[in-house]
Amino acid sequence: MHILVLRFSAFGDVAILQPVLRQRAAANPDVHFTLAAPQLAQPLFDGIPNVDFLPIDKHKPLREIWQILYATRPDVVADMHGVLRTYALDNLFRMRGVPVHTIDKERASRKRLLREKNKDLTPLKPSWRRYDEVFDSIGLAGKTEQQGFVCTHLSDDGLRRIGIAPFAQHAGKVWPMENVARLIKLLVQQAENRIFLFGGRDEVEALRSLAAPYGPLVQVCAGMGTLADEMEMMRSLNVLLSMDSANMHIASCLGVPVVSIWGATHPSAGFYGWRQRPEWALQADMPCRPCSMFGNKPCHFGDYRCLKAITPEQVFIKLSEF
Repeated sequence: MHILVLRFSAFGDVAILQPVLRQRAAANPDVHFTLAAPQLAQPLFDGIPNVDFLPIDKHKPLREIWQILYATRPDVVADMHGVLRTYALDNLFRMRGVPVHTIDKERASRKRLLREKNKDLTPLKPSWRRYDEVFDSIGLAGKTEQQGFVCTHLSDDGLRRIGIAPFAQHAGKVWPMENVARLIKLLVQQAENRIFLFGGRDEVEALRSLAAPYGPLVQVCAGMGTLADEMEMMRSLNVLLSMDSANMHIASCLGVPVVSIWGATHPSAGFYGWRQRPEWALQADMPCRPCSMFGNKPCHFGDYRCLKAITPEQVFIKLSEF
């Protein structure tokens, strides 16, 4: 059987798919998977024997994307994206007799969560579980395992390697930079701590400014190589501090514990890191939260007080547990 898996964006959502696809591929070695996803995500899936990676530029005309996908001649299509563009592609496959299984994004439940705010939120199904259900509907063996991390406090050399990924795509998910700077100052006062800063290429200068006062104690990993190189650096961490961003999901794929900071968004919305423990999510209990599913809406008060309410001292104490 040849299964074509569609997940065109965003990068964090593709990263969430990685452990699900990896475990399904291992449980079904006679099944050939082709993953159609953004080129940037390819290192996440390298080394999975029965998974081929097909880079897709979602900005290309739909007709061109269709021709690329149809040329793979799949027996089944697993639509893990569930948007208008993939629905159109799904219909084209169905017209040619190819069965399609589509993700249920629970859009109505997401809207209800935003209406309820912080009042006894009923957690939505995690994204990785919704991916898993698509493979269930196809009839594949091997549900994704949900097991916690075994954490160590110090590495063999006595050093604690702490990663910090302070950026996210939207302002409603970004902790203030002055808080990040204060946290780093607290962390470097402990001799065993070494700090590694992660981010995109357009964030390198800001990260260098954070690292500059501390010499070799704080290293900027962003822009120092390929994504695969940065993943190797991340794999060596004792813990990563991340926003609600792709870095949380990359670390989850690598088996790295993540302390995460949440502002406009909420871990109950289904985008929490795979296998990450609930107590590692730091958030302020405010009646206005969550106000956005993806953090892309302006703050009603104009100050993102939900993010400012989380102090460097709180984060320092939580990171010190690892």
